[in-house]
Amino acid sequence: MDLQIKQKKAFVSGSSQGIGFAIAKTLAAEGAQVILNGRHADKLKLAKDKILAQYPKADVSVFCADLSVAASTERLLAEHPTLDILVNALGIFEPKDFLDISDDDWRRFFDVNVLTGARLSRAYLPAMQANNWGRIIFISSESALQIPLEMIHYGTTKTAQLAVSRGLAEVCAGTGITVNAVLPGPTRSEGVVDFVKEVSGGLGIDAVEDEFFKSARPSSLIKRFADPQEVANMVVYLCSPLASATTGAAVRVDGGVVRSCV
Repeated sequence: MDLQIKQKKAFVSGSSQGIGFAIAKTLAAEGAQVILNGRHADKLKLAKDKILAQYPKADVSVFCADLSVAASTERLLAEHPTLDILVNALGIFEPKDFLDISDDDWRRFFDVNVLTGARLSRAYLPAMQANNWGRIIFISSESALQIPLEMIHYGTTKTAQLAVSRGLAEVCAGTGITVNAVLPGPTRSEGVVDFVKEVSGGLGIDAVEDEFFKSARPSSLIKRFADPQEVANMVVYLCSPLASATTGAAVRVDGGVVRSCV
């Protein structure tokens, strides 16, 4: 299927690894001009090299910056004044007992998980409006609908992303701009694998995965971690002209974890 995004200019925040990287790679495979983002130059170079090794003709560049700092968005806008596609994939998570979540923790999670996407959207929406075309995607989580007891601050920020996404879609009503949120379920990203290794006491990822879906996410219908590529497939479709009637939506790629028909 031709997703009709050849030469569309796309920026994916937090794309040096994990879901963000899978999204950027898939956009590049479809012929989009892709800008990778992360805080570490070495990781960004490795990510770019991985994409070019698989797709030698891909148009890939990098923007190394911490986007939780407002000045970074200003610098990005100066270097890239317009975008066709903005994917807000940057996010952090951290299991922590509610009583141990400090005010600073709450601010940090809000700054990274919510404010960066709102700020980037505010920066690039005017050009999309002038062109009467654009795609803005927020990578939320199933935790937005089922707040995890072990990460209440994380879940809260993911719920906030749904509000920002829907509100922005309302702002763009009647235009060629769509705004959507995508809700992955538990996904086998590098961050999750590293975390599992840290807390599992030496158990392998497969053993932890089996126990996790028995005890922590028993409602899952696929009974496994999703692959980042499975999430990326949905996101890149939503970035295309083929998805022009899908906007203001919270699209789940959660493996059926959320027990709801809506």
